[in-house]
Amino acid sequence: MAVTATTPIARPETVPSRTGAAAVTTALVLLVAALAVVDITQGTAAVGPAEVLKALTGRADTADASVVIASRLPRMTAGLLVGAALGMAGLALQAVSRNVLASPDTLAVNAGSYLALGVAAVTGVSLPVLASSGVAFAGGLAAAAVVLGLSGLGSGTVRLVLAGTALALGLTAVTEGLLLLFPQETEGLYRWNQGNIGQNGFDGVLQMLPVAAVGLIGLLLIARRVDALALGDDAARGLGVPVRATRVTAVVLATLLSSAAVTLAGPIGFVGLCAPALVRPLARWARGVLRLRTGVPLAGLVGAALVLGADVLLRAFVDADTAVAVPTGVVTSLVGAVFLIVMAARLRDTAGAAAPDKLRIRSHAVFVTTLIVLAAAVAGVTVAAVLLGDSKLLLGDVVNWAQGRAGRTVTFVLDTRMPRVFAALLAGAALALAGTLVQAVTRNPLAEPAVLGVSGGGALGAVILVTTVPVVGGWSVAGAAFAGSAVTAVVVFGLAARGGYQQNRLVLVGIGTATATTALISLLIVLTDPFNANKALTWLSGSTYGRNMPDVLPLAIVLAVGITLASVRHRELDLVSLDEDTPRLLGLDLARGRLGFLVLSVLLSATAVAAAGTIGFVGLVAPHAARALVGRRHTRVLPVALLLGAVLVCTADLLGRTVIAPAQLGAGLMTAVIGTPYFLYVLMRGRR
Repeated sequence: MAVTATTPIARPETVPSRTGAAAVTTALVLLVAALAVVDITQGTAAVGPAEVLKALTGRADTADASVVIASRLPRMTAGLLVGAALGMAGLALQAVSRNVLASPDTLAVNAGSYLALGVAAVTGVSLPVLASSGVAFAGGLAAAAVVLGLSGLGSGTVRLVLAGTALALGLTAVTEGLLLLFPQETEGLYRWNQGNIGQNGFDGVLQMLPVAAVGLIGLLLIARRVDALALGDDAARGLGVPVRATRVTAVVLATLLSSAAVTLAGPIGFVGLCAPALVRPLARWARGVLRLRTGVPLAGLVGAALVLGADVLLRAFVDADTAVAVPTGVVTSLVGAVFLIVMAARLRDTAGAAAPDKLRIRSHAVFVTTLIVLAAAVAGVTVAAVLLGDSKLLLGDVVNWAQGRAGRTVTFVLDTRMPRVFAALLAGAALALAGTLVQAVTRNPLAEPAVLGVSGGGALGAVILVTTVPVVGGWSVAGAAFAGSAVTAVVVFGLAARGGYQQNRLVLVGIGTATATTALISLLIVLTDPFNANKALTWLSGSTYGRNMPDVLPLAIVLAVGITLASVRHRELDLVSLDEDTPRLLGLDLARGRLGFLVLSVLLSATAVAAAGTIGFVGLVAPHAARALVGRRHTRVLPVALLLGAVLVCTADLLGRTVIAPAQLGAGLMTAVIGTPYFLYVLMRGRR
C-alpha cells in the first residue's frame, strides 16, 4: 500500500523507565569499581592483585602493605573524589547557564584557583589543606563571576566559553609571572597545575570529602529549582522560583566542588565538560537523567570513571617509571581538547557572524598624523629598549659600538641586546600582520593566531625540536614551528570551514586545538631533562632572551615578503573582508585568495613564534586599534597595524626586562595581561 504524506508511520521508540535508570546506574558503578581495582594494582612496585588483597585483609608484609595503604589506595580514592566532584560541578554549571560547553575549565574557575593559590604561595604563608581549599574557592568563584557577568548568565551562547578562555589566559599569565619571579616560594606549583591525583596518605582526601559532600547535598536540595530554569526565566518565575538566587547558589556550589578537586589534585582538565556530555545520551534508557537530582550522581560516576580511566590507560600504555612523571591532568586535557573540538565542529552556531565594524571614513590628514605619531613611538621605544636594561647605556656608546670602537663591556651588552630588540619589533609586526589577514579572511573580529591555536602549534613544533635536539639553529626552529603551525591551521580551518569562517565555530575549534597543544607541551616539559624544561618554559613565556641575529633573520625575510604581498593585494583584502558575494561578482577567486592569505598568516605566526616565543593577543589588539584609528581600508590598516604591533611587543619586552631587573618577565606574559581586558571588551561590545 502506498504511503501518503499524511499516513502516520509507526517507529519503535525506547521508553525510559525506572528499571533502565537502575540498570544504567549499576553499570556505571560496576565500571568505576573495575577501574578502581585495576588502578590499585598498577604502579612501579611489584605489588599485584594478590598482594593488594593481602594488604587489604591485613595479611601482607610491611613493605607491600605500606605501598598499598599509603600510596595506591589514596591515589585511587583521590581519583574517585576528584572525578565525581568535577563531573557534578560541570553538570550544574551547564544546567544553570543552559550551555553545553560550560565547565570549570571554560569558566576560568581552575585558572582563578591557580592564581589565588599562587598569590598565597608568594606570601610565604604555609596553609593547611582546608585553608588552601578556601583560597582556591575564593579565586575560582571570583573568576566564574567575572565570566558569567561578561557573557550573560543563562544566555546559552558560545560567548561564555570565549570570555572564560580569554580570562583564563590572562590569569594564567599572571600566575606564570609569579612562578618566574618567586621560584623558591612557588616551587612545585607549575607541576601541580598539570593535575595529579597522586597522594601521600589519606589526609587530603579525608579533609576534602566533607567539602565535596556539602556541594553535592546543596545541589540536590536546589535541584527542582534548577530544573525549572530549563523552562525559561519567565516560566520559572511563574512557578515561584527565584531565578537569580537559584543561579548564584548553583554556581557557588559548583565552584565549591571544583575547589575541592583543585586543592586535592590540581586542575584536572575537561572532566567537567566531558562527563555531562556523556550522561545526556543515557536519557534514552534511564528516566530522569536530564533532571538534576538524577543527573548529578550519574555525572559524578562518569567523572570518576574518566579520571580513573585516564590513570589506568596511562599506566597501561606507558612504562611505570614514565607514567609516574606524567600528570593525570595532561591526559584528561588531551581527551577533553579533542572532545571540545568535536563538539564545536558539530555545534549549531546560532550566533551567526559577528557584526562588521562600522564604516569609518577618516581623512588623509588623520592617517598621516597617525603614521607620524606611531613612527615616532617606534623610534622612541627602540631607543629606550637599546639603552635601558640591567646595564644602562648612552647614545654615544651605541655610536661607538656601531663603529667598532666600543669597550668590551659595552660590546657584550649590545651584542646580546640588539638581537632582542629586533626580535621584539619584528615579531610584533609579524603577529599584527597575521592577525590582520586572518580577521579579514574570516571576517571574525575575535580571530588571531594565539586564540586559533596556530601559535600553539608553532610552539609545540619548536618545543619538540628544542627538547630533543641539543643544539639547534634559528632556521631549524623556524622550520619546526612552521610545521606545527601548518598542522594546527589545517585542523582549525578545515573543521571550521562548514558554514563560513565568520562563525564562532572557528574560535571554539581554535581554543580546543590550543588546549591540546598546551597539554602536549606540558607533557614534553615534564618528561625532558631540567635544562631543556627551563629553556622551553622561558621560551614559552614569549621571551626574547638569548636571541641572536641568525635567529631573527628568518622572521625578517618572511615579514618582508608578507608586507610586500599584503600591500600589493590590499584591494583584494578589502573585498574579502566585506562578504561572500561581492568578490565573486567582481571575478575574484575567493577560495584561492582566502587560502593564500591564510598560508601567509600561518607562515608569519610560525616565524614570530620561532624568533620570540609564544606571544598572544597582539594579532587581536593591533588590527582592532588600527581600524579604529584609520578606518577599514587595508591600504591604511596594514602600516598602522604593523607599527602598533611593533610598539606593543617591544614595549612589553622592555618592561619585562627593566621594571624588575635583574629578574625578567617574558613579553608574552605582558601582552597577555594587556590583551585579556581588550578581548573581554570586544566580547562586551559584541554583546551590546
